[in-house]
Amino acid sequence: MPHLAEYGALFAAAFLSATIFPFQSEAVLFAMLVAEHYPWWLLILAASVGNILGSIVNWFLGRFFTRFEDRPWFPVKRKHMAKAESWYHRYGRWTLLLSWLPVVGDPLTIVAGVMREPLRAFVPLVALAKTGRYLAVGALSLGWI
Repeated sequence: MPHLAEYGALFAAAFLSATIFPFQSEAVLFAMLVAEHYPWWLLILAASVGNILGSIVNWFLGRFFTRFEDRPWFPVKRKHMAKAESWYHRYGRWTLLLSWLPVVGDPLTIVAGVMREPLRAFVPLVALAKTGRYLAVGALSLGWI
């Protein structure tokens, strides 16, 4: 498959941008789309799969690392966790449709893990949100809208 390294780089950028690491996968996708060397649907697929898998990593972080929240090195204070949990209880799993948003989207996927949202509900909602974002980037990049 030609351009495998480029698709891998896009996948990695999307994966990292979904985790706790700051990264801009949309810029990478945009650049690759406007280069017109790659099929648009394959780029969106690579970015979406990477971003969804990164969100699943966040879910696991939330699911298993809360057992350490009483430790001094734990990165989130209890009052902030309580606020996020309260918000998630109020609005429920449908908030995962907002996981595409910058700043709040990735923490939402961690909170879903903390709240023990079943993966069978988590994955389709996050996949819809993340793929929708990359489709929007694609549509803007290619002048469809």
